[in-house]
Amino acid sequence: MNAPAPLGRRSAAEAVGTAVLVAVVVGSGIQATKLSSDVGVQLLANSLASVFGLGVLIALLSPISGAHLNPAVTLSAWWTGRGTGEGPDLREVAAYVPAQIAGAVGGSILADAMFAEPLAKWSTHDRFAGHLWLGEVVATAGLVLLVFGLARTGRAHFAPVAVASWIGAAYWFTSSTSFANPAVTIGRAFTDTFAGIAPASVLPFIAAQLLGAAIGVGLVAALFGRPAAGEDVVVPDGEPELVATAPGR
Repeated sequence: MNAPAPLGRRSAAEAVGTAVLVAVVVGSGIQATKLSSDVGVQLLANSLASVFGLGVLIALLSPISGAHLNPAVTLSAWWTGRGTGEGPDLREVAAYVPAQIAGAVGGSILADAMFAEPLAKWSTHDRFAGHLWLGEVVATAGLVLLVFGLARTGRAHFAPVAVASWIGAAYWFTSSTSFANPAVTIGRAFTDTFAGIAPASVLPFIAAQLLGAAIGVGLVAALFGRPAAGEDVVVPDGEPELVATAPGR
């Protein structure tokens, strides 16, 4: 097994990857509204660009940082690996999460700059409603279940296609259009365009996403159980390791 990249390089990969992801989401939303006045067409264009962009980013960055690009995934990896020596430790979490948030804000500003939109303008797109929060719970729980279910069964190499496919589907079957990512949610508050979210709507979305992540972790334990001693599986960073589940999970 290759030695992991230095933490600084991994954090940089998380920052750059999340920045590009948000630039894709926001930029494609802006482009869609310029090309069509039909909301359905706009959402279709936005979702397709997001699916393709996310799949490429996961394939490119997984060997470096695991391509979490999402604090919910990073925190879930820490929680499931605590006390076992597997997954990120608190030092890595403390590096990844700020990098993801900073990257998301930077990606939003970059997208606005590319389309000559006002930079870092708070969104006025209100998304404050219970059914939207439920959508975020479902989208994030499904994402975490997918990521760690693939890892538990040694099929993490399918992540670029599978994760992108889940997000693309959840764009359409969840009421919230599947943010499923606290960093991306924060970044999208900085753009008053199609993909934006009003600052007052951010915290409830993040709370729903963290709840969804917790449910997803619980579903992984319920559906896949604890790995057998010495079981060789592939964890989300693409490196083969021995993975154990903490007692009671």
